[in-house]
Amino acid sequence: MILLPENALRGSYPPAVTPFINNEVDYQSYAVLIEYLIQGGSHGIVVNGTTGEPTTLTLQERSNLVKLAVNTSAGRVPVVAATGSQNYQETLQLMNAAMQAGADAMLIVTPYFLKPPERGLIEYYVSLAGETDLPVMIYHIPGRAGVSLPPAAIEKIASRAPNLVGVKHASTDLAFVTETLARLGPDFRIFVGLEELSFPMMALGAAGLMNAAANIVPAKIAELAVASRNKDMEHAQRLHNELFELNQAIFWDTNPIPMKYMLRRLGILSNNEHRLPMMKATPELEHRIDALLTRLELASVIKAR
Repeated sequence: MILLPENALRGSYPPAVTPFINNEVDYQSYAVLIEYLIQGGSHGIVVNGTTGEPTTLTLQERSNLVKLAVNTSAGRVPVVAATGSQNYQETLQLMNAAMQAGADAMLIVTPYFLKPPERGLIEYYVSLAGETDLPVMIYHIPGRAGVSLPPAAIEKIASRAPNLVGVKHASTDLAFVTETLARLGPDFRIFVGLEELSFPMMALGAAGLMNAAANIVPAKIAELAVASRNKDMEHAQRLHNELFELNQAIFWDTNPIPMKYMLRRLGILSNNEHRLPMMKATPELEHRIDALLTRLELASVIKAR
C-alpha cells in the first residue's frame, strides 16, 4: 500500500448534496454549498456520493460537479470523486474525467444490481486501480449495492493494487473495521458511512467520517472527527450524543430526502428539489423534521454562522 501523508484522507469529508432547479443541476448553489462546507471546517469534500443522488445524474453532470468542486476548493481541501457506476466502462469514464479535473482521490462503489461473484469484484477493483495513480477507496455499501466484500477480499485487492488506500464502510458490521485494520494495518483509511455509527467506528480506528449531516453542521462533524482522532473520547461521545437525533433523521425517508428538506428550511439551499424517482418530503415528514429542527435549535446555530 502506498504511504500517504499522515493527515491525508483523514477527518470529515461531507458527501455534498446535489441541488436542482427546474430539473437541472443548480451548479451555482452547489458551489455555494461547497464553500459552506469548507468554511465550516470540513477536511475534504466527497462529490457524487450517495447523498448527491448520482444515479439520477448523467455522466457529464457528474463530471461537471467534480470539476466545479475542485475549482471552488482551489486546493484548500482535498476533493474525493465518487466515480463508481454499475459498469466498468462508465466508471472508467468518470475516473478519467475526475483525473482531468484535478480530483485528489477516487471512491468507487461496489457495482450494484448485478451481484457479481467475489472473484469478479477483486478483478474489477484491481483493474480500475491500475488505471490511475491517485489513491483509490472502495465504497462498501451492501444495503444498496446488494453485494458485500469481506476483509479478506479487500486484502487480496490491496496486495495487487498498491494505490488502494481505504474503504468507506456503510454497514452496521463493526467487526469489519477491526478485521480490515488488522489485515491491512492502521494506516489503511476506513471512513464511516453510517451516521449513527460515527463515534463507534472512529473509536475502533476509522480515519474519518463521510457523514451526510455535515451538509448541515459541518463544524460539529469535523469536531467529532478531530476529537476521536485525538483520543478525546469523552468529548467525542458527547458530540455523538448531541448529533444522534439529527443522524437518525437522515433516514426518516430515503437519503437525501430529509436532508434536502432540512437544508431548505435552514436556508442553506433555496429549494429541496429532486429528480424522479426521488421525491420531496411528504407533509408528514416535513412536520416531523420541523419539530426536530426546533427542538435542536438548529436554525439559530446556522444563523449564528
